[in-house]
Amino acid sequence: MRVRLKESARSTTDDVGRLLVSSDKDIPGKRNFLVPLSHVGKIEKTSAIGKYNRYDRLREVKVNSNVASDAYMGTVVGQIMNQAQKIDLPPGYHIGVSGEGEIMAESFGHIFTALILAVIFIYLLLASQFESFFDPFSIMFSLPMSLVGAIAALLLFRNSISIVSLIGIILLMGLVTKNAILLVDFIKQNRRRGAPRTEAILIAGPIRLRPILMTTFAMIFGMLPLALGIGPGAEFRAPMARAVIGGLISSTLLTLVVVPIVYTYIDDIVAFLLGRETIRPQEDEIGDA
Repeated sequence: MRVRLKESARSTTDDVGRLLVSSDKDIPGKRNFLVPLSHVGKIEKTSAIGKYNRYDRLREVKVNSNVASDAYMGTVVGQIMNQAQKIDLPPGYHIGVSGEGEIMAESFGHIFTALILAVIFIYLLLASQFESFFDPFSIMFSLPMSLVGAIAALLLFRNSISIVSLIGIILLMGLVTKNAILLVDFIKQNRRRGAPRTEAILIAGPIRLRPILMTTFAMIFGMLPLALGIGPGAEFRAPMARAVIGGLISSTLLTLVVVPIVYTYIDDIVAFLLGRETIRPQEDEIGDA
């Protein structure tokens, strides 16, 4: 319970100074000796903290601010902390980030962990399906190529790298590998039928181009309404779709050129280490031919 005087009795320092407080002096004949507050100390009107909040069992003084619409919160927080490091603090004090800035830092740490786990799981799944520890490397080379388009799309639309856009990049990790899977799998099928490696690559490119473009365009047009930022709250969701669309475009264009080249180099390295061809033609199909 907080007891306060009425406003007229505490509007000036003189009014506060006339308040009577109990004294610990023993005065004969008086049970409680009261003295004016102005006799105990000097009263001045100034700005002060009305209450102390605690965070992690420590007293804190929180300074809040809003970020302008044309600025990025991560950049602003970094600039503030750089200036705060120049302040000479007494022992026992420190300056840290709390609120949305702290949540953002924690979320970025978790999202990067999820990104690493996504890459590991993709490799394990591809290795089990292709029954090879080396073929997934040529397929997963499309992953960094998708980041080129995702970052370019975010820069084009002036979006920051946020939690939402990073979620879109994690989605890309599972989407862009399907182009390389279609291509590499068909190359391996042709080589099992007895086609030389170069011929198998030249056959797989034109034949697999159509399904690659069909699946890519289906995903792009599905994400397009979200990327256009239509409706309330669209500015929050749009960066995810824009990152996905940019990554799909760049990975599709580069996969058709880069993945066969990487597959060739990896196949040469594996053949050199094993001392034989990595894929042997099937005997029954050679006899039929």
